[in-house]
Amino acid sequence: MGKILIINGPNLNLIGEREQSQYGSNDYKYLEDICKKKSTELGLTLEIKQSNIEGEIVDIVQSARKIFDGIIINAGGYSHTSVSIRDALDVFKGKIIELHISNIYKREEFRQKSLISGVVTGIICGLGINGYILAINSMHEMLNENK
Repeated sequence: MGKILIINGPNLNLIGEREQSQYGSNDYKYLEDICKKKSTELGLTLEIKQSNIEGEIVDIVQSARKIFDGIIINAGGYSHTSVSIRDALDVFKGKIIELHISNIYKREEFRQKSLISGVVTGIICGLGINGYILAINSMHEMLNENK
């Protein structure tokens, strides 16, 4: 049994509405539901948070240090700009998976560099919202390796 946190950054609450060619047509509620279902199947305790505000994401990561075994983070646009989120993640001692719904390497040049990649355990990108299921499965495996 592990306790994991999914953090979603700016505009991810609008998936299903915005840029469906990049993010698909399923809405945020659907995303939450499939993540909760998969976590329950694997015996993981899951919490999901979303914020459009950089400082709130930093606070969420800092608060997670003594509560969660792993973090799955889709920092959205902050992946490419936020030293503060990177620094907060660097202090977290558990496993961290960086996640992107779209393939950032097939997008605009400014999206092809992630500031947080250097402090995470692994990265999943370009597999749509199914990437969340892969991230949950991977986190489950990594947490079980440490037992």
